[in-house]
Amino acid sequence: MHASDAPTAPRHVVVVGGGIAGLAAAHRLLDTGARVTVLEASDRLGGKLHADRIAGVRIDLGAESMLARRPEAVGLAREVGLADALQAPATASASLWTRGALRPMPKGHVMGVPGDPEVLADVLSPEGLDRIAQEPGLPPTEVGDDIAVGSYVAERMGREVVDRLVEPLLGGVYAGNAYRISLRMAVPQLYEVARSGSSLLHAVRDIQRRTAEKPRTDPVFMGIEGGVGRLPLAVAESVRARGGDIRTGTSATALRRTAGAWQVIAGDESLEADAVVIAVPAPRAAELLEAEAPAAAAELRTVEYASMALMTFAFRRAETELPPGSGFLVPPVDGRTIKAATFASRKWGWIADEDPDLLVARTSVGRHGDTEDLKRDDAELLDIARADLHVATGLTAEPVAARVTRWQDGLPQYPVGHHARVERIRRQVSGLPGIAVCGAAYDGVGIPACIASAQAAVDLLQGDTAAAEELTAHPVQSLHGGAGE
Repeated sequence: MHASDAPTAPRHVVVVGGGIAGLAAAHRLLDTGARVTVLEASDRLGGKLHADRIAGVRIDLGAESMLARRPEAVGLAREVGLADALQAPATASASLWTRGALRPMPKGHVMGVPGDPEVLADVLSPEGLDRIAQEPGLPPTEVGDDIAVGSYVAERMGREVVDRLVEPLLGGVYAGNAYRISLRMAVPQLYEVARSGSSLLHAVRDIQRRTAEKPRTDPVFMGIEGGVGRLPLAVAESVRARGGDIRTGTSATALRRTAGAWQVIAGDESLEADAVVIAVPAPRAAELLEAEAPAAAAELRTVEYASMALMTFAFRRAETELPPGSGFLVPPVDGRTIKAATFASRKWGWIADEDPDLLVARTSVGRHGDTEDLKRDDAELLDIARADLHVATGLTAEPVAARVTRWQDGLPQYPVGHHARVERIRRQVSGLPGIAVCGAAYDGVGIPACIASAQAAVDLLQGDTAAAEELTAHPVQSLHGGAGE
């Protein structure tokens, strides 16, 4: 056999990060025929997707639903054998805890921006409603290349709309501040409206009319029986079954360019790779890229994160009375500690089916720039959450089980100009052959966005820039999937 006839060794790609983005990248890489090694620093795969149990019932301790009208998340779930476990919420009816009462979540709005002031009649003051009605007569708002969601909506419709509805909805997605979050990234539909100079009120009505002309009956969101935390584990199982090597407790500490390849340092080991996918949060990505792409590393270090904590309770159903619906959101302006509550046993049928005698509820605290409550110990957080639940709903039952899950620096923030920052990072990384980045810090914080980012990263390694260019131009909007996301 001539040397030229010898079989070519499969390309070796190292994926740094075992969250859903890294695992989705590994899954797609195997489709290209690559040999894949995944390095995860912690002892658990899945990142912010984490299924566990409370009082014997399976629950999510991280994200609990995924946008189903994008193909990425539900498609991947089906590919890895979870098709029969996909489940729509049993109820999508939620409330706002505002102005001293639980009030039905208004219908007929786009991320809190109404097409008719009257849909907010139970939430806003008469003055706030009048301010919305005046919007069509205002001159166009100058938005430039980007503007904060809160700033734009407040200028058009007044602060009450932002503070009572837009803020809690966006807070449920980003744990952020509506007056800092990028309109272009968070609500691209409304960014296009703002650029056109159209009336915001009229534009939302147009969006609603077009939606009504082509109604959809498929669910907006999906969960997975047993928790969406099952998704990364199923992807990992598929990756391993097809020959992928997944290593937990293995931290990549350095990335070095060698002759025609990359050297990934992981503890005492050095792995040689033809390509590397970096699927870790921005600060870790910056550390890995510092030596070879200092400009990209500098940009990544500017990405800020919000921390939060989830307090999950299991109550005896016979002792527990809760209002109808899936839970409630809390506007920060109302001065409460918790920002949301989800009545998980109501929202997900499989929880109720696993133990009909239990009622599971989740509450959350923590927003970007507001970390005082997170300094409290677990027992105090649980007491505070129960106290707020009592005031909001009248709940007095003692829990049979309770636990706190802390997500330190769990959610990247998308301030004004984030799209331009992502474009710069990708451009700078593209100067390194065989390197791609992906994850929640780039194109959207939801599960479909992370998977889309991973798939685009793999395509970039194959020389196909189309998906990355599309994500840069049109990031994946992360909608709110009900109370307590």
